[in-house]
Amino acid sequence: MDMDHSANAEYIVLAPHRSLNSRSARWFVASVALPLCGVAALFTAMGYWPVLPFAGLELVVFVVALNINLRGRFDTQSVSIDEDHVVIDTRQRSGNTQIVFPRHWAQVKLRRAKSPWHPSRLTIESHGRACELGSFLTEEGRCALAERLRRSIGRVAESPRLQRMDR
Repeated sequence: MDMDHSANAEYIVLAPHRSLNSRSARWFVASVALPLCGVAALFTAMGYWPVLPFAGLELVVFVVALNINLRGRFDTQSVSIDEDHVVIDTRQRSGNTQIVFPRHWAQVKLRRAKSPWHPSRLTIESHGRACELGSFLTEEGRCALAERLRRSIGRVAESPRLQRMDR
């Protein structure tokens, strides 16, 4: 979570932490595939041929899951807060969206999940519209972001002064 403060605006940039690049992913797949294929070949040679299709299926599922994870590594969300507006830019592989809320009426809501197995949801809401932020953050990161946004945006009908922080 990067924050940039200027005289009249505050910027927060959110990005998922995915350190695996394409080259490393290929090495990772190879490091999983070689032992898997070796063990499957050994069992096939011993006459347990049904192991081979399951090993192939396991490898295909592994590669598909890894590709889905790699697609999201360039997704970002940026929040720009100025005296009048809260602007949320979401950049995803499927397209970019921008939502603008009036700062004076925007509300930051952190909704706890109904089940302990699901994460909370952080949204900014105003006039019947809502935008979820930081769905890829950890629970601690989402709570810290919610607190930071509450200090910057304020409550309904309250717009606290934006604080300038020198670097």
